[in-house]
Amino acid sequence: MYLRHFGLAEPPFGLTPNTAFFLDQGPHREALNVLLVALRAGEGFLKITGEVGTGKTLLCRQLMRVLGDGFVTAYVPNPFINPNGLRLALAEELGLKLPRNLGQHQVQARLTERLLELAADGTRVVLIIDEAQAMPEDTLEAVRLLTNLETERDKLLQVVLFGQPELDARLALPQLRQLRQRVTFSYQLRPLSADMIAPYLQFRLHAAGYRGEWPFTEGAVRLLHHASRGVPRLVNILAHKSLLAAFGQGRHRVDAGHVRRAIADTDDARRTARALPWRPLLGAGMVGVAGMTVLLALAWRWMSL
Repeated sequence: MYLRHFGLAEPPFGLTPNTAFFLDQGPHREALNVLLVALRAGEGFLKITGEVGTGKTLLCRQLMRVLGDGFVTAYVPNPFINPNGLRLALAEELGLKLPRNLGQHQVQARLTERLLELAADGTRVVLIIDEAQAMPEDTLEAVRLLTNLETERDKLLQVVLFGQPELDARLALPQLRQLRQRVTFSYQLRPLSADMIAPYLQFRLHAAGYRGEWPFTEGAVRLLHHASRGVPRLVNILAHKSLLAAFGQGRHRVDAGHVRRAIADTDDARRTARALPWRPLLGAGMVGVAGMTVLLALAWRWMSL
């Protein structure tokens, strides 16, 4: 698309959680520090919540990357499983090959044996569960029971739950109060503030190989923040489409007009924009899906030149 036009080695605003694009600043740095300090201190149960698109999965992957020696992580990306399915998933992550028809008591016994082996070697095991708000109640209870496994000095298993705000509502249920009381540290991942948008854009562009002059005007950055509400996923979508709009016009500078075109083509951002008190946002600059189709056609024409 626009990579050669802007001198990029790879797309800077992709939606795949790539740790090369983890910005170690602001709320993400705070959340990572909370996790690292708590896990290294041996805390048993941690929780990170955040709205859709705030970067929880990227934070999760960065945690696994930097946790360091002395830890082994077991990652469960899809927690909508029954209790024995969770135990089997944990066993597999820890290198145990167990038959699927093995009874839950046998699975638990083998799992406990493996955790004791790792503890004897001085290795801490961290179970990381993404999208934990989708986990059934009986599986959440199974997680709590797993954290009962311990030696005289240490927990055999530490747990980190990543989830949307609905996770807090789940844990507030009376039947889950024992699990709620186990959570020793928690952090709510906030959207990016207005003064974090430019550093965020700059970091991702640099990580993607950009070495030119700063391509976003001040108005474009301000508009990106307002329309995205600081949600990183929306920032990425709007920044990508804004670069595409500038490329379609043969420009190397992204201005507010390009961002308006991106907003008009992005449902979530368009709804936010309509609620803003300053309205010249979608008027003559509105292009919608048809407009972006034209820009794509322009892009293909530029690529063929």
